[in-house]
Amino acid sequence: MTDVIDREDESNSAPVGVSDARLQELVDQARAEGLQLTGEGGLLAKLTKLVVESALEGEMDDHLGYGKNDPAGRGSGNSRNGRRAKTVLTEAGPVELDVPRDRESSFEPKIVAKRQRRLTGVEDMVISLSAKGLTTGEISAHLAEVYGAEVSKQTISTITERVMDGMAEWQNRPLDPVYPVLFIDCIHVKIRDGNVANRPIYVVMGVTVDGTRDILGLWAGEHGDGEGAKYWLRVLSELKNRGVQDVLIVVCDGLKHLPDSIGQVWPQTIVQTCVVHLLRNTYAYASRKDWAEIAKDLKPVYTAPSEQAALDRFAEFSDKWEKRYPAIIRLWTNTWAEFVPFLQFDNAIRQVIYTTNAIESVNARIRRAVKARGHFPTEAAALKCVYLAIMSLDPKGTARQRWSNRWKAALNAFEITFDGRLSAGRK
Repeated sequence: MTDVIDREDESNSAPVGVSDARLQELVDQARAEGLQLTGEGGLLAKLTKLVVESALEGEMDDHLGYGKNDPAGRGSGNSRNGRRAKTVLTEAGPVELDVPRDRESSFEPKIVAKRQRRLTGVEDMVISLSAKGLTTGEISAHLAEVYGAEVSKQTISTITERVMDGMAEWQNRPLDPVYPVLFIDCIHVKIRDGNVANRPIYVVMGVTVDGTRDILGLWAGEHGDGEGAKYWLRVLSELKNRGVQDVLIVVCDGLKHLPDSIGQVWPQTIVQTCVVHLLRNTYAYASRKDWAEIAKDLKPVYTAPSEQAALDRFAEFSDKWEKRYPAIIRLWTNTWAEFVPFLQFDNAIRQVIYTTNAIESVNARIRRAVKARGHFPTEAAALKCVYLAIMSLDPKGTARQRWSNRWKAALNAFEITFDGRLSAGRK
């Protein structure tokens, strides 16, 4: 309805072609007859019909070059030829319109195109509800309850399926030549493929040279203990083929075979484990009553000014806790090579790569949508749900702006530490 509402004069009177008296007449009629606001036959549906039909008549005037009953149209070669009935779905419910026709059948209305069955806004509503995790049946029930509009599950499915075309374009769009940081994380979804099984969907988020966050793509993994080297090589090669020639640091959480594949695609890239994930995994091996003390003893390790200082603090930690929790010591020992890289960097860089919290906030929104759905019939259905959830995030870009405002110190540190690789990538 935006196009119609915008066709008002500067005095904010009724839309062109609709008099204030006619609008008041409808309102008075609604009061007298007790009409409901929404739903079929409701006041908003009547107003929508009035405004849209008025706009269609205006479009016909423009098409023919003269107004209705204007003598200037005599002998012009084309003229009005009655109307045809057409029902469209609107936010106010289904509305039956009388669409004007011309004798040459050359009239192509813009406000409601010839094969259009829904006015702008309804499809956005369906996609928004789908992004929140509602099923086609739940969306259909919602539209019926709130708007009095009977929309079949098949129609809703058709609307959301169109999103897949946009997803394919998004997944293959060109990327920046260099990223200071990539975060790679996964969420698990239930997919019914014979039996319901947990499957990972990997999310790759890049921090751009300008300090904004950008989801670069989604990849579905297999059910099992992890993806092989060929899988990760394919994913990373896809990113490189889309334009990513260099990445300074990749932050991930113990994804098997990923570090080796990163080394093949971007030989200079540093792989950093997520410290928050490492701490979280640490607590899984300890009694809850010891968590606070373990956290206190580990803080000097991951906040150490150098790797040697971190080793000294970890030795002290091991002396205290190894007998009680040997699995914790083994966890840190096995992860040490991916843990320590960030210790060599300036604090501004540490704050960026310290944790995957940046991507965790995205995953939290995705998980809400996934949880609402329960499980998915196919991998494509799961990917569509995740994609819709991502597209619904931060529409005003305010979170990205907040990050950018804190980015300058980190940008300077990256530029100096990595010897101009950011500048080289932007040339």
